[in-house]
Amino acid sequence: MKAARNVLVTGGISGIGRAIAEAFAREGCHVWVTGRTQAEIEHAAPFSERVEPVVLDVSRPLAVQGVIDQLSEKRLNVLVNAAGIILRDGQEFDPENFTRVVDVNLTGTMRMCVAAKELLAESRGCIINIASMLSFFGSGHVPAYSSSKGGVAQLTKSLAIAWAPHGIRVNAIAPGWIETAMTAPLIADPARKGAIACRTPLARWGQPEDVAGAALFLASDAAAFITGVILPVDGGYSIA
Repeated sequence: MKAARNVLVTGGISGIGRAIAEAFAREGCHVWVTGRTQAEIEHAAPFSERVEPVVLDVSRPLAVQGVIDQLSEKRLNVLVNAAGIILRDGQEFDPENFTRVVDVNLTGTMRMCVAAKELLAESRGCIINIASMLSFFGSGHVPAYSSSKGGVAQLTKSLAIAWAPHGIRVNAIAPGWIETAMTAPLIADPARKGAIACRTPLARWGQPEDVAGAALFLASDAAAFITGVILPVDGGYSIA
């Protein structure tokens, strides 16, 4: 990783996004992380010196453009789209809730990519989208989440093709079962948590830092000839 790179991580206040942001910061990058509200940022644990939080709801087009405009005088090298929501207990079967999830997870990712395209073209930078193992197979519990993440995978491939002439690489990471606030309801159920670990070839749940390592690689010069890839980081769950 080169020092002095600038990185924008949406959804970087907690979980996978935060781990990615802090990993880039440790490599000497300046990192902006976004939270949906000021209250969300204020309630987050303190960030390291190189991490700067900003308010952004990726479902609001004007807000997206506003954040990118703030960065227009700076060099943006890496965009990480980690903002995402999931609605459990059957809520995603409601069409309005379905639309809400897709608007954040998929359309929000597209909004960020399009808004940042010019800056990334100038730096010959890259985009890293956060997909999911559910990009590869569906879920009977969270249809909107799995549909949106399937869309993120196809969006990643499509933009990789479209924007290669601009020097922009576009890849995605597909995390498996990672211990975060989003998966807390499953972790709280010993039977469910144990069953997932048993099916996973590496026999454990992942940590956010496991995903962060993959992000550092995809943004590095070592991945200079890699684009359009959906990289599973799931301990082998998707192939078991």
